[in-house]
Amino acid sequence: MATAAWHLGSSVAKWGLRPLVVPVVGLVSQRALSVLPVNDEIKGLNEEQKQLCQNMAKFLQEYLAPKAQEIDQNNEFKNLREFWKQLGNLGVLGITAPAQYGGSGLGYLEHVLVMEERFRALAAVGLSYGAHSNLCINQLVCNGNEAQKEKYLPKLISGEYIGALVRSEPDAGSNVVSVKLKAETKGDHYILSGDKFWITNGPDADVQIVYAKTDPAAVPASRSITAFIVEKGMPGFSTSQKLDKLGMWGFNTCDLVFEGCKIPALNIQGHLSKGVYLLMSGLDLERLVLSRGPTGIMQAVLDHTIPYLHMREDFGQKIVHFQLMQRKMADMYIWLMACRQHVYNVAKNIDGQLDREKLLVVYDMSQDMPK
Repeated sequence: MATAAWHLGSSVAKWGLRPLVVPVVGLVSQRALSVLPVNDEIKGLNEEQKQLCQNMAKFLQEYLAPKAQEIDQNNEFKNLREFWKQLGNLGVLGITAPAQYGGSGLGYLEHVLVMEERFRALAAVGLSYGAHSNLCINQLVCNGNEAQKEKYLPKLISGEYIGALVRSEPDAGSNVVSVKLKAETKGDHYILSGDKFWITNGPDADVQIVYAKTDPAAVPASRSITAFIVEKGMPGFSTSQKLDKLGMWGFNTCDLVFEGCKIPALNIQGHLSKGVYLLMSGLDLERLVLSRGPTGIMQAVLDHTIPYLHMREDFGQKIVHFQLMQRKMADMYIWLMACRQHVYNVAKNIDGQLDREKLLVVYDMSQDMPK
């Protein structure tokens, strides 16, 4: 199957995307809307990866960025389903999924490249994409059995379905073993009872990977959790009203309600009572992929800040000539490039072998940058 970069190149040409105009005359960009050269050469990207970055940036700046302010102000993405199918057609929803299920068969490096451009265009939609492509699809790729992959992956990868991962509860965030959502066995089914809170993509998701307690008496408690695949419309499953968040407007978040929700035993992901191990291995990769979000936001800040420095005047000259402003921009650029390069290096390493310590470092570095 053709790669995501090839899909994007073909689609960009087919749709006839307009050339993007750099906002400051005389400053030439290597990536869409950025007045700073994003030099992919020094990062060791191959030609296909560079094409993937450039085409993804062009598509998002053409089709998403113009709507970003409206989506953020209204806390609503009216054409979310249509946009999701466009992403499916581009081949970037299942970027780490095998070609046999409709995926692009690429690595985590390609995944983080796409992730940064998502956050650069609109952070909220980037987070929604991360929940779908990494927390749901990649989890199925890594831990689903063959029947589950064949049933769910093609529609998730095409954009027909939206996916989510369901973990958090009021008293169980990072401490997953303290979840209270119960799953009781009833013949060839399990009955789920309880609530989940603050679920990304919750109101829209057609397929969720849900963590529930199957053995409350287990010692240690890590052996008490099982992962289930839950579909929208299953009896006893419902969503509550969309939450009004403080930030990250534009992607939908809500609480999920399980009132005697009947789940086939065939929908257990992995092994019974081994859900904690699935979750923790997934979190390692989530740290990598979502670490790319802050770098996308950092790049977007520079996209807007540099043109402003060339337009704003004070004391009879452009403020870009002030040494203080130059120092601030240099610091921002250095932190961006350091974080970006580190994420690239970790992703390359993960595509070869898993290194948990580096994953923790890159996550902390992106989170702790100077505000």
